[in-house]
Amino acid sequence: VQLQASGGGLVQPGGSLRLSCAASGRAYSVLAWFRQGPGKDREFVAMSSSGGNEHIADSVKDRFSISRDNAKNTVYLQMNSLKPEDTSVYYCATGNAFSTLDWLYGLWGQGTLVTVSS
Repeated sequence: VQLQASGGGLVQPGGSLRLSCAASGRAYSVLAWFRQGPGKDREFVAMSSSGGNEHIADSVKDRFSISRDNAKNTVYLQMNSLKPEDTSVYYCATGNAFSTLDWLYGLWGQGTLVTVSS
């Protein structure tokens, strides 16, 4: 199984982006997004289980949403009202644990860079 993240880019503050993460094979039950900003530790953003459970980090839950297409083995991260502090490399990951802990995810995509700047 491989994960391919896409959709990153340069966006102005207040703008929107939608990230996609496609699994080439059958993904584990949980697909998640993490991010790592410049000089920062990697942090949890959002996750979705194959059973329909979702969880979004408090820091972004009023602006970000996650959705999943199980038929396509793809998870999406819709990001609205983007702020400069959202600038990060966004990674998707898959695992069996519905958890915000990155070390529980065994498979990671390559990351996609989101830059929020005017």
